[in-house]
Amino acid sequence: MMMRHRTFSKTINYPMVLRVVGWLLMIEAFFMIAPLIVSVIYGEDWDVIYFAISVVVTFVAGLFMNFRIKPSSKAMRKREGLLLTATVWVFFSIFGMIPFLLSHTVTGITDGFFETMSGFTTTGASVIKDVEALPRGILFWRSMMQWIGGMGIILFTLAVLPMLNYKGGVSLFNSEVTGITHERMRPRVSQTAKSLWTIYLVFTVVLTLLLSFGPMGWYDALCHTMSTVSTGGFSTKNSGLHFWHDYYTDIVIMIFMLLCGINFTIIYKVAVQGKFSEIKRSDTLKWYLTIVLVGSIVVFARIAYKSFVDTWHYGAILAFFDTISAITSTGFATYDYEHEGEFIFFFLMLLMFFGGMAGSTAGGAKIDRLVVLLKNVKNELYKVVHSSAVTAVRLDGKSVPHMIVEKILAFLSIYVVVMVVVAVVLTLFGMPAFDALFNSLSAISNIGFGYGEMTGGEDKFAMISPFCKWLLAFEMLVGRLEVFTVLSLFTPGFWRKD
Repeated sequence: MMMRHRTFSKTINYPMVLRVVGWLLMIEAFFMIAPLIVSVIYGEDWDVIYFAISVVVTFVAGLFMNFRIKPSSKAMRKREGLLLTATVWVFFSIFGMIPFLLSHTVTGITDGFFETMSGFTTTGASVIKDVEALPRGILFWRSMMQWIGGMGIILFTLAVLPMLNYKGGVSLFNSEVTGITHERMRPRVSQTAKSLWTIYLVFTVVLTLLLSFGPMGWYDALCHTMSTVSTGGFSTKNSGLHFWHDYYTDIVIMIFMLLCGINFTIIYKVAVQGKFSEIKRSDTLKWYLTIVLVGSIVVFARIAYKSFVDTWHYGAILAFFDTISAITSTGFATYDYEHEGEFIFFFLMLLMFFGGMAGSTAGGAKIDRLVVLLKNVKNELYKVVHSSAVTAVRLDGKSVPHMIVEKILAFLSIYVVVMVVVAVVLTLFGMPAFDALFNSLSAISNIGFGYGEMTGGEDKFAMISPFCKWLLAFEMLVGRLEVFTVLSLFTPGFWRKD
């Protein structure tokens, strides 16, 4: 009897996957030169050595994988794309934590991997209690990790290595870019990647200049810019933006958080191609802006009712800032609401779940899916009364195929299941139920907010058990790559022959 369905495949092109990982590691080594230069500027001699070692180790590892591994075929199909996309984030985190380990910024591999994965996935959760005690080079690397991960490691590679356009570029693009469908702005994947990264770079330059006009110096301005445009949330200060307590800084960062929660394809079409009709055509953009407005009003009403700020205009800035910070998964906070009751935290938790728009740097399940879910529910309720009616979910004036609707429902179901399962495990390690659910959502939505006795205080995520740190780091990766890319690797069907 033939057992073909049990035979595991040898058709996955592992050598080619590893070779591309080698290219990516050399790119990571190139990025590490930036914090090395920062260490040189600030006279941090030991950190110059640590980053130099990290650059050499990472580059040599990538060079070895690139030139010593000789794939018989350069084919990169969907399976290779999924495998590469999922594993490269792990490789980047392993090599990215070397500076933290050498400088003793963290106490061990567990904390190092957690901090680095949190950085690259733009989650922003941290195990470092006193960031102000860290060298400038290390702090710069923390922010830069988020900047790299914000637009995407694979997407950057597609932009600088156009040859991948012929070797599975489409599957790589689809595996990493968030969203229901993956619209390309230009015919070639590499051209689309370059366009997206160009917008990202423009945002980075403009925001850095704007922040430097405020109380921040160029160093803090650049670090917070990288954390803002990536919607990551790492700060150079223990108290975050509250350290400056400056309305100008808060408003500027608030605007760019809002922009980076919008689909970059829409931004490109409006800003570059002059297609302002895209603003009117996009149902998701209208929902996104409406939710931000309504959410901010709700938070402001609660702040006014509780009267825990001095002036109404400060309360309004708090409300808009923290609503946008939550929905875009940035994680910057200007006020500690934990002592003012659980309502605001619970309300922001709902915004954290759905996050910003697909195709943005924001985390969460994405508002696009919320819109499709609600419209599908509306259709199903209509068909309860009109059983013979034929309905379709329409988004941005187009009918969404039933197959896509089913995939969205499956995505949301798995998203919730992963979040709940991780929360249950966290409770086994002594975390209160609500705190566990909040922290699990914070990880899978890549927002980084801590809450409760274990993660909400000054110790941040440092006090939770090593196993929980590894579990949350895995959940961060699952959330950043939108569930299917990572979890598909754990299905037998992925490894079987076709």
